[in-house]
Amino acid sequence: YGQTSSTSTTVTTGTNGETKTTITESTGTVTEYTPGQALILKTEAAEPVHYKFGKTVTYVTTDGRVIEASKIRKDSKVRVHYIKDGDNMLVDKVIVTDVRD
Repeated sequence: YGQTSSTSTTVTTGTNGETKTTITESTGTVTEYTPGQALILKTEAAEPVHYKFGKTVTYVTTDGRVIEASKIRKDSKVRVHYIKDGDNMLVDKVIVTDVRD
């Protein structure tokens, strides 16, 4: 697998567009994972991408079934849904594409 896909949605609110939220998804392979804190994904980019976890993170399978965070391991194939906050990418959902029971 070396495939990477990325989708992006930008929402601008406020009368003069002050608030801007960009919601993005990225796909890759987990190279490092610290439960509740961060994960690093290997994507098609030259360098691995570092994501921090937001206050609430939902872990699901591709069919939407909620799973335990412990199902995520190094080398898991995942799609992360994140919000860009300054220089940080804050994950609020991790979709595991290859759940190992």
